[in-house]
Amino acid sequence: MLLCYFSGRKINKIMKLVSYKLHNIENVGIYLNERIFNLKEAGIACGFNDVEPTMELFLKGEEASMDRARKIEEKLKSGAIQPDSFKWNELEILAPVPHPTSCRDGYAFRQHVAAARRNRSVEMIAEFDEYPIFYFTNHQSIQGPGEIMCM
Repeated sequence: MLLCYFSGRKINKIMKLVSYKLHNIENVGIYLNERIFNLKEAGIACGFNDVEPTMELFLKGEEASMDRARKIEEKLKSGAIQPDSFKWNELEILAPVPHPTSCRDGYAFRQHVAAARRNRSVEMIAEFDEYPIFYFTNHQSIQGPGEIMCM
């Protein structure tokens, strides 16, 4: 999962967060330098005892969670902390948000809509950038890699 911090339309920073299971327990981790670091354990190494252990709780923590995660990531990048880490294939990777309460699927990205309208000789509409178009989809169908089940 990529989490981006925006200032207007400009991306200031990208942090990669991942949900995974280890010993049948859900965790949230930071993916950095091809390794996954447990966010809670790395947070404890930084002196943060209130880091959320799952993505659901992390997202509920909003900006406070993000601020801690940014500080933890900086400590990891600088080498100030060196907690245990794992390779991608050593863990059971889950969907980025394993238990979403809802899911919206974007209608289309701007370039696609603009190209389709151009092909029909129709101008792009300004409202597209002001009012995102999406539909609700089945949030209980979200699965992680390798979990695809067919009926």
